[in-house]
Amino acid sequence: MAQTPTIARGGNSSAPARGPRNRAARTRRLSPRAIPYLLLVPCLLVIAALLLYPLVQMLQMSFQEVGLRQFRARNPLPAEFVGVDNFRQVLESELFWTSLRNTVLFALVAVTMTLVFGTLVGLLMHKLGPKMSIFVVVGTMAAWAVPPTAQAIIWKWQFDADAGIVNWALNLLPDWLSQAVFGRADWTGQPWLNDTLSIYFVLVVAVVWASFPFIAVSVLAGLKSIPSELYEAARVDGAGAVRTFWKITFPLLRPVFAVLVVLSMIWDFKVFTQLFLLAGGTNMPRDAFNLSVWSYVEAFNPPADMGLGAAIAIVLTVILLLITSVYVRQIVKSEDVR
Repeated sequence: MAQTPTIARGGNSSAPARGPRNRAARTRRLSPRAIPYLLLVPCLLVIAALLLYPLVQMLQMSFQEVGLRQFRARNPLPAEFVGVDNFRQVLESELFWTSLRNTVLFALVAVTMTLVFGTLVGLLMHKLGPKMSIFVVVGTMAAWAVPPTAQAIIWKWQFDADAGIVNWALNLLPDWLSQAVFGRADWTGQPWLNDTLSIYFVLVVAVVWASFPFIAVSVLAGLKSIPSELYEAARVDGAGAVRTFWKITFPLLRPVFAVLVVLSMIWDFKVFTQLFLLAGGTNMPRDAFNLSVWSYVEAFNPPADMGLGAAIAIVLTVILLLITSVYVRQIVKSEDVR
């Protein structure tokens, strides 16, 4: 009978050992500081594919003349490099200053109203009991979960000139009250979506309605982290609700409000879907354009000029980065001083 060779207890084996010790040794070769970065690699790859690559493509397109001829199925023409002509055309256009004014003013009003209304609702939910608080949270988050397209359609129906509930409700007011407050008593057939001012009024209502739940829930989460002893001490000292908010709640929630302001500015500067659908798409008044709608119209409305549309989008991105960077820098400075 053939005998299989055995290795002596003190001998050497030609095959490398593959036990737990070797795996632990290979793991120890990685620096502890490198492990978090390795775990972030998949996320960074997804971000690069979904955000960074389109941004680079848009930046490249902004320096080119790109139209439908470059996207033909057969014999597409190469894009022509035009340097900064697209940006020069953007800055020299009257529509740029009109769109910029509409974008900035809308963002200021919408961000302010969203933060104020969301904070008030958050304070209210903090005062409610557990069951009622959950009920209000679910109800408000249902509005936040509505897609932008559905938001625009809902509020377009509400403000319809002939069958809208807003005109019907205003007609229910006493004539003397409606005349004293609004300067008119009859609201039948009032066209809310025909001129720039009323279009942006409806847009502010739609955006604030859909945005305040996120602010409210975020403020509620921050309020849960504040010790109740601080409020009890304020009540003992005789502080009212307003003084308690400015002396206790707001200072402790300053980081939360800082993040909410930045996020709200980013969202409201880029509003497109609601305005586009409320104002009638490409047939909307040109003086009601914001930068996002103007970029879309130039890029896709015949004659399509995607290079000019990309340049407008880049200008909007730069403006937004400048505003948010200045605000974040002020936040960091104030934190350093504290």
